[in-house]
Amino acid sequence: MTMDYLLWVCSLVVPVVLAVEETLMDSRWATTELAWTTFPESGWEEVSGYDDSMSPIRTYQVCNVRQPSQNNWLRTDFIPRKGVLRVYVELKFSVRDCASIPNIPGSCKETFNLFYYESEGDAATDSSPLWRENPYVKVDTIAPDESFSLLEAGRINTKVRSFGPLSRAGFYLAFQDLGACMSLISVRVFFKKCSTTIANFAVFPETATGAEATSLVIAPGACVNNAMEVSVPLKLYCNGDGEWMVPVGSCTCVAGYEPSSDGTQCQACIPGTFKSKFGEGFCTPCPSNSRTSARGANICPCQSGFYRADSDPPDSACTTIPKAPRNVISSVNETSLSLEWEEPEDTGGRSDLVYNVVCKKCLRDRSPCTRCDDNVDIAPRRLGLRQRKVVVRNLQAHTRYSFEVQAVNGVSGKNPIPPVYSTVNITTNQAAPSAVPTVHLMRSTSDTLSLSWLPPEKPNGVILDYEIKYHERGQAMSHTVTSQHSSAKVEGLRAGSPYVVQVRARTVAGYGRYSNPMDFSTSLHSDPQKSVQDQLPLIVGSASAGLVVIVALVVIAVVCLKKQRSGSELEYTEKLQQYISPGVKVYIDPFTYEDPNDAIHEFAKEIDISCVKIEEVIGAGEFGEVCRGRLKQAGRREMVVAIKTLKAGYTERQRRDFLGEASIMGQFDHPNVIRLEGVLTRSCPVLIITEFMENGALDSFLRLNDGRFTMTQLVGMLRGIAAGMKYLSDMNYVHRDLAARNILVNSNLVCKVSDFGLSRFLDDTSADATYTSSLGGKIPIRWTAPEAIAFRKFTSASDVWSYGIVMWEVVSYGERPYWDMSNQDVMTAVEQDYRLPPPMDCPMVLHQLMLECWMKERNLRPKFSRIVSTLDKLLRNAASLKVVTSTYSGDLLRLGGTLPGHNRKSPDSSQEIVRQQMSQTLPIRV
Repeated sequence: MTMDYLLWVCSLVVPVVLAVEETLMDSRWATTELAWTTFPESGWEEVSGYDDSMSPIRTYQVCNVRQPSQNNWLRTDFIPRKGVLRVYVELKFSVRDCASIPNIPGSCKETFNLFYYESEGDAATDSSPLWRENPYVKVDTIAPDESFSLLEAGRINTKVRSFGPLSRAGFYLAFQDLGACMSLISVRVFFKKCSTTIANFAVFPETATGAEATSLVIAPGACVNNAMEVSVPLKLYCNGDGEWMVPVGSCTCVAGYEPSSDGTQCQACIPGTFKSKFGEGFCTPCPSNSRTSARGANICPCQSGFYRADSDPPDSACTTIPKAPRNVISSVNETSLSLEWEEPEDTGGRSDLVYNVVCKKCLRDRSPCTRCDDNVDIAPRRLGLRQRKVVVRNLQAHTRYSFEVQAVNGVSGKNPIPPVYSTVNITTNQAAPSAVPTVHLMRSTSDTLSLSWLPPEKPNGVILDYEIKYHERGQAMSHTVTSQHSSAKVEGLRAGSPYVVQVRARTVAGYGRYSNPMDFSTSLHSDPQKSVQDQLPLIVGSASAGLVVIVALVVIAVVCLKKQRSGSELEYTEKLQQYISPGVKVYIDPFTYEDPNDAIHEFAKEIDISCVKIEEVIGAGEFGEVCRGRLKQAGRREMVVAIKTLKAGYTERQRRDFLGEASIMGQFDHPNVIRLEGVLTRSCPVLIITEFMENGALDSFLRLNDGRFTMTQLVGMLRGIAAGMKYLSDMNYVHRDLAARNILVNSNLVCKVSDFGLSRFLDDTSADATYTSSLGGKIPIRWTAPEAIAFRKFTSASDVWSYGIVMWEVVSYGERPYWDMSNQDVMTAVEQDYRLPPPMDCPMVLHQLMLECWMKERNLRPKFSRIVSTLDKLLRNAASLKVVTSTYSGDLLRLGGTLPGHNRKSPDSSQEIVRQQMSQTLPIRV
């Protein structure tokens, strides 16, 4: 996703939409008498009147100002609320100025009161509810902005009031007059809502406002047709004025669709255009040599005879295969050949042109030519040539050959027709034979050497004879003899003298090269057969003595190993490790290898497929299925193993990442780290074999066995995990995803660290070695240290933070850290120094160790070596585990004190306390 696209998404705003009002009741609509209920009958009176636009309407008026102690009520008919929480009342009325009325008592008023009464149905009568403030709920005292006198009639006031929250099926409005001379011209009851709108290519439905004027009501959104989510959740807030605000999340048009001109819809690409990716981009014309007649195309298919390579992007032009290379020139030198050629006239429109050279040997009987033997050397290589020149060696003499020079590019494999090529036919010349391989001494006497040799590997014709050259060591003069066969006897030599011997072969083309010089000596004995017999007992005796020494060494080694194994298995493993590789072993990141296959071959053992038997599928991993099976290797007892498979259709990147985890595991050898047995990279599917952990993942194992273990057993599990992490930390290795789900448990309750998919190597050249993850990396928020979340800085100290969370998971028997809080709330709480409380019945010393692991300053957190030492002391002093904390699971704790208003509660009620306290202390982020 490009940065321009991200900036475009962030710039999207909600379109300006005026608030929408929906009327529940309007007295101006009445065409007959309103017949509202009045009390007493001498109070309010219904009359016909006119509104401010002089349209006829039904009004109510009252003017009993000359009589003191007025209490006149007017009640509307039942008004259904239609599910809204807050309603508005618009009142149009006029009030006469008391000063303009002569001879009235001091009780004259210029105001009236507005009330409402909720009900589940139209059940009100002339006497019920009672005509008083309770059960009616007062909304406000309404006063005019302007009153009128007899000379200034017609001044109409408009007032709007709102009330809520409403909870019943409907309500009545009531108006109380306490001695005013007024006219209630019209009453309109309505509510506000945000109308249906489209923002960021998401549709948000019509939404009524909340119960309070300041309420924000969340409206969930859905992408418009032919759009997809790019950030979630999709939601928009409707404020109390019926206006949309604060859009969250966005959608974008899928491939084959572009934004409409008004930016609210995704419309299909017209025929002849396409859009290959989702996003804000627009449809573009089909690339060269491609076309489409369909609407909404995300790719333009290539025309006949044109293709795209698998690595070509969908918006690239279609290309074709190249023509044959031009002007192939050959030059024969005896049994060697030089070939040169020019680039094809048409490369097919591609720049990835390479060449193949195919050698064929042709017999003289006009039978079809066949592929050359493998011993024919074509340099620099036969296939995938970038340069346009090769040298061919090791051809046979006097032989006819045919060479095809092919031009291929990235789409040649798409064409069903074989690559086009240019052909050159040559015949090799006569050539001297190759060198005689070696010379052997068959027998020696005091004056003769009996020699034999193998013919040259390449005679290049009929061998006429062999020449044997010899001279006495230290003498410059040499002598030669010839032989018609591959053996000869050299005579006339001096007894007991060393000689240097060489042999070469001759054909009609001349002599070949001499063999390598060999040293042979004549014998001092007259009978060479007897000399050999005399030496035979000595040879046999020496061989027997050597065999005895070897057997003795083997026995001693076996005894020593048995003695070492008589101790503890851990002690034996540690001694063996010290013996094999003394000193500190440092982890090597396999992803630094240029060829990932080199890493897997260096750190993992290749297992033959015949040794593995898959029995059943026990789960699913990121790359494929996880199975249980058996491994039987030669010289080893059959064992149950876990088998990870790489699913079919994988990409090269998936294969590299899959085997990368094996390259990491293969470097570890510790009782508390999962052991790699080997890999199968030549099979289909590709397999990773590890030891089998009978009880599976630690978190689910604890949940299945809630409350069944003693605290000592739980601390023993934690000690094993800490020991494994100490081993990894000592190797400069950061796990980054330490959690109970990534700890495996065997049948003996031994816990082992596993799942190294997020791990990376620490650069130990600096004092503060860290690993910076990519911006798109996934981070397990609930288990990750704050500096790793904020700055993507992962160290062994961040692993210590995660280990503290694992401690909490173990003691709480697999409960979810931070319960049902959102990730955002978790990050905010941790930043404000809130920490997980001790689980129920948690020893005080364990929770104190957890809090040390969760220190905000990473340099203040304990090292894994100290954690192991602390847990060892607790296991030796079990009494310290009996002092438990008084705070139960479910309440967040602030470092240095508890939350405001904290009381001891049961686990069931404590989560509600957390929510209340968080709402009081955490800022609201919209």
